[in-house]
Amino acid sequence: MSANTQRHVACDVKDLSLADAGKRRTEWAFQSMPVLQMIRKEFIKNQPLEGIRISACLHVTTETANLAITLRDGGASVVLCASNPLSTQDDVAATLVRDYGISVYAIKGEDNATYYQHISAALDHAPHITMDDGCDLVTSLHRSRPELLDNVLGGTEETTTGVIRLRAMAREGVLRYPVIAINDAATKHLFDNRYGTGQSTIDGILRATNYLIAGLNFVVAGYGWCGRGVAMRARGLGANVIVTEVDPVRALEALMDGYRVMSMAQAAEIGDIFVTVTGDKAVIRREHFERLKNGAILANSGHFNVEIDLEALASMASSRRKIREFVEEYALSDGRRIYVLGEGRLINLAAAEGHPASVMDMSFANQALAVDYLVKNHRSLEKTVLPVPAELDQRVARMKLESMGVRIDKLTPEQEKYLASWSEGT
Repeated sequence: MSANTQRHVACDVKDLSLADAGKRRTEWAFQSMPVLQMIRKEFIKNQPLEGIRISACLHVTTETANLAITLRDGGASVVLCASNPLSTQDDVAATLVRDYGISVYAIKGEDNATYYQHISAALDHAPHITMDDGCDLVTSLHRSRPELLDNVLGGTEETTTGVIRLRAMAREGVLRYPVIAINDAATKHLFDNRYGTGQSTIDGILRATNYLIAGLNFVVAGYGWCGRGVAMRARGLGANVIVTEVDPVRALEALMDGYRVMSMAQAAEIGDIFVTVTGDKAVIRREHFERLKNGAILANSGHFNVEIDLEALASMASSRRKIREFVEEYALSDGRRIYVLGEGRLINLAAAEGHPASVMDMSFANQALAVDYLVKNHRSLEKTVLPVPAELDQRVARMKLESMGVRIDKLTPEQEKYLASWSEGT
């Protein structure tokens, strides 16, 4: 439905009658987001975003809802669209529109054309700040709506894939405003990518398949922070974990962490479950499909559905059918059956609920503080990809520890002097 609600909020969501369930789940998530709670209280008091228009292209989940509400409560006018066609929680989209007056353009399962129509609708807001997860909003703005660029003060980017694309834009000299790489904050990638992706990826696979993980050969393609997390959690469930990599240092690290390391060509012959988390395309492709065992399961936890070459697999299949809600069977002419989860999209959001709220608390605290920082400092910032300021990263960590009742030490003046000097030796 594309309509105005009783509060005259423009939207395109599945069904506003889902809002009651979405509101309950959003409130449940907020209980596990104490850092964002603290920031929200500050924003309500100080109104640092008054008059600021924000267009956000993020996964529409309960955690994202609480970020959007926090920004709204800080004075911003927020419009939200989905950053992945399968990542929207329709009840959450409904409650944001009905109960919080936030325009949302997102429907789970939307086709590609609708996905980009929704991005265009978010850009109609003529944003001062963009918030992106994967860089589709930013690239659409630069390619299709350049007349809006003069309004933009800055932006934030949530994920590895988006940061890679933004850095390519910056290298080519086409990025027109400063963008803060939230993904590179220590309180984001060390926790969200590792513990969030690790747990939620396994959760999505289990919900989709109801498989017993113990004893299976579990192949993780990519040993960045996300891959580390997936491998850790799969091993915790009793899997025999195999890591594939192109980076020799990461491959060596995986080996010394106790995992088997081999090429994808080798892993294809013995793997039972495969998870791609590389940020690159065609990580599992025709040459690997030809080697897969009957019954092999393929899942992706990278941002885009390009890591598994689904076109090549479809061309090899004699037939396809949906066998479970998030499982598609590809029957090959030699009798083997290959199973793809969640259409090759982010399995943790396609078949599950994404990262737990307690870890997104840090990521979205970084987002909220970065938006505040951009509004205050945009005039002095270079038009490129910027790190999260160290003081914001440290602040988020301190607030998280405080919320957990954890106290840590401080350096004494003598220790600070020692660390800053060179004169003392043996």
